[in-house]
Amino acid sequence: MKIRLLAVGNKMPAWVEQGYQEYARRLPRDCSLELVEISPGHRGKNASTEKAMQQEADALKKAIRPNEHVVALAVEGKPWTTEKLANELEGWRNQGGDVALLVGGPDGMTSEIMALARQRWSLSPLTLPHPLVRVLLSEQIYRAWTILQGHPYHK
Repeated sequence: MKIRLLAVGNKMPAWVEQGYQEYARRLPRDCSLELVEISPGHRGKNASTEKAMQQEADALKKAIRPNEHVVALAVEGKPWTTEKLANELEGWRNQGGDVALLVGGPDGMTSEIMALARQRWSLSPLTLPHPLVRVLLSEQIYRAWTILQGHPYHK
């Protein structure tokens, strides 16, 4: 199984790349995590937020592969404990397909993109900076994998 993190945003600080890679590289090939950066839509003084969100939606749709299990990360999603994430990870693995985790831009995701998601997951009721979400996700996916393996990392 491959998990692809489709995240709107680019040009992240070095600490984000280092933090993300620290956990992504620990995962085995049969549960790999790949980051796909999606360029943010144009925003500016006279730019339309809706147009920027549509640009991001078009890029996300293009990046989603056929038959991927799509999970949208959204504040209105369901909160999962780490143990629940481990159960979800095991379920995704048992389905035999790949997973696409979607992280929208600063204004969220369009309803069109949200409709593509089979699941909606909320990392927190807090508003988290998008760079931190990448690091948090890679660590939590690694942690969930260690739970399934009986590895002591989670303790």
